[in-house]
Amino acid sequence: MSDQTSARLGLPMLQIGQAQKELSHNEALTLLDFAVQPVVEAVGVDAPPSSPVVGACWVVGSSPTGAWSGRAMAVAGWTSGGWRFLSAREGMAVWSRGDTAVARFDGVHWGVGEIRGAHLVLAGRAVVGAQQPAIAAPTGGATVDVEARAALATILAALRTHGLIAS
Repeated sequence: MSDQTSARLGLPMLQIGQAQKELSHNEALTLLDFAVQPVVEAVGVDAPPSSPVVGACWVVGSSPTGAWSGRAMAVAGWTSGGWRFLSAREGMAVWSRGDTAVARFDGVHWGVGEIRGAHLVLAGRAVVGAQQPAIAAPTGGATVDVEARAALATILAALRTHGLIAS
């Protein structure tokens, strides 16, 4: 953090003896308005729209042009005073109206609709975990029923391990 801006979002800080403190305060509120519960029109847009609505936001693409030049991957929001930008931070998430999905910044790019985790828990019960080993296909033999039953038993065990069916 510098004496001028906040560490994470780069919000302007009020200074001792600063004239017109309301300007810094209002700028910080405008940026917070874009940062808290953010909703963007689209992700990865390189050119600013020609007629944006006040309060509308976009995630800038990797090769921005025009008023967005030099602001790759940032969240761009239109205000009555022009464009305001929030630098993307690792873990930052926005709701993308265009994709009807969450987009999350991983430190390098915005991933849209990706869900990552170690396991999925529904109603307090783990239902999907780590991938299990491959199941060999039946290969025939003298007693096909025995091989089919063994394959089915392995499939059922995998489904139970994932919590997709009860034990």
